Amino acid sequence: METEANSLIQKDSRPIRWWQLAIFVAILPALLVPAVWLVGERGMLAMLAIFFVAGLIALALAMAPLGRQALPALGFRPAGFWPILLGTVGALIISVTVTQFGIEPQGMKEAIKIAGEPAQFAASLVVMAVLAPLVEEAVFRGLLYGWLAGRWGTIIAWIVSSILFAAAHVELAHAILVFPLGLWFGWLRRRTDSLWPSLVAHMVNNGVAVASAALLGG
Repeated sequence: METEANSLIQKDSRPIRWWQLAIFVAILPALLVPAVWLVGERGMLAMLAIFFVAGLIALALAMAPLGRQALPALGFRPAGFWPILLGTVGALIISVTVTQFGIEPQGMKEAIKIAGEPAQFAASLVVMAVLAPLVEEAVFRGLLYGWLAGRWGTIIAWIVSSILFAAAHVELAHAILVFPLGLWFGWLRRRTDSLWPSLVAHMVNNGVAVASAALLGG
């Protein structure tokens, strides 16, 4: 049986502190307000790009005090090939399964429509299949999971981070669709003690969605 032993709670990897989470939460809106004002009405893709870049900057500033331990604390530790492959295949199966529910969130439909435009394909791929998974995994399965695991253990970290990941998608229909993926990504994080399986799975899953939208749009 898996124990609660976790390198986040051991001496070789400093746990994430509450104030790092607080720094992230404080900096993110401070970056977003002027950024959104500058972007103006340039479209959904530009807004998403600004949001995720701001998230990446806020995360970097929050983790900066840890120095070289920042990446390991977030979960960027070796995981091996098979967990990454399993995570990717599992994510694709879950995505195909949830699409059978017939739920079509408005935000998702708009994102797919943008990805289906040939001129927007490359930008959509960068924003939705690279930036979005990187920031979401580093924040929910990295920063948030790391703090929760260090304080209350990995089971609580898995469940709470999965719920908040779904809730962050705001639209109820979207939250319902991504919740199973959030649970899967969280399980991968807990099982492997690494962010790589969930990160790669998330990127491939989103990349397939963008590519499919582009093909259907063509």
